[in-house]
Amino acid sequence: MARVAMDAGDLETVVLGSGDPIVLVPTALMADELLPLAERLRSRFRVVHYHRRGYAGSSPVTPPGSIAQDAADCARLLAALGIERVNVLGASYSAALALQMAVDHPDLVHTLTLVEPPPVHGPGDATFRAANADLLGDRQARGAEAAVDGFLTRMMGHDWRGRLDGIVPGSSTQVLRDSRTFLDVDIPALLGWPFDASTATRVRCPVLHIAGSDHGPFFDGVGDLIRAWLPHADQAVIAGAGHDVALTHPDALLEVLVPFLAGHPVS
Repeated sequence: MARVAMDAGDLETVVLGSGDPIVLVPTALMADELLPLAERLRSRFRVVHYHRRGYAGSSPVTPPGSIAQDAADCARLLAALGIERVNVLGASYSAALALQMAVDHPDLVHTLTLVEPPPVHGPGDATFRAANADLLGDRQARGAEAAVDGFLTRMMGHDWRGRLDGIVPGSSTQVLRDSRTFLDVDIPALLGWPFDASTATRVRCPVLHIAGSDHGPFFDGVGDLIRAWLPHADQAVIAGAGHDVALTHPDALLEVLVPFLAGHPVS
C-alpha cells in the first residue's frame, strides 16, 4: 500500500483493478475486513481500499474522533486520487461514515451501499449503548488489548485469532495493535453521531442496504430504520450470514452488489 498525503498525516491506500470506481470505506477494529471483497471486485471495478487514521500504517489519530471527520478524510483521499464520482460502500461502523459522506459530499457519492449499518438511533439503540458502556468500562479496567480480546472472544469464540487469520493473514495481531483507535476514537464517534430522519432526506443517490439473516438482536430493527430513513433504498438479506457478512460471505455479497452497481454506471 502507498501512503497518500492528507491534512496533518497520510492514509495507506491501494487502488486495485479498473472500471467504475468504488471506495470500500474501512470499518472499525479490523483494518482489512473489506479486503476479501476488494479482491473479488477488482476484476470489474477500480477499487479503492485504504486504512483510516489510527489503523495499520496510516497516520495516528487522537481523540476525539467523529464520523464527519472520517467522511471528510475519505473525500480528501478520493480527490487526491483524482476521483470525482464514486460508488461508496461501508460496513457496520463505516456504513455510518458512508451515509455521512452522501450527505456532506453529494456530488461525489454516486451510489451508496450500506452493509449491516450500526443500530444507533434505531430500536436497539439503548441496548447497544449499554453494551458499549460495558466494553469501555472493561477497557478502563484492563486496558485496550485485553478488552478487545474479551470482546472478540464473546463475539467469535476462543479461536477468534485463527478465524481472522484464516481469512486475512496477520489480522489478529493488527486488531490488537489498533485496539485503542477502536475503543478510544471509533466507539465514542459512533455514539456521538448526530444523524436523524431529517438528515437522511439529503441522501439523494441510489442506496442498497444489505443485512445478514443471522446478525443477532442488536441489529434486528436496523432494516426498519433504514426503510424509514431511506424509503427509496433497495433491500437485500444474505442467508446464513451474521453481522460480519462482508468478512465471512464476500461471494454472496458480491452477487448482490454487482447487479446494483451495474444498474447505476458511473460512466
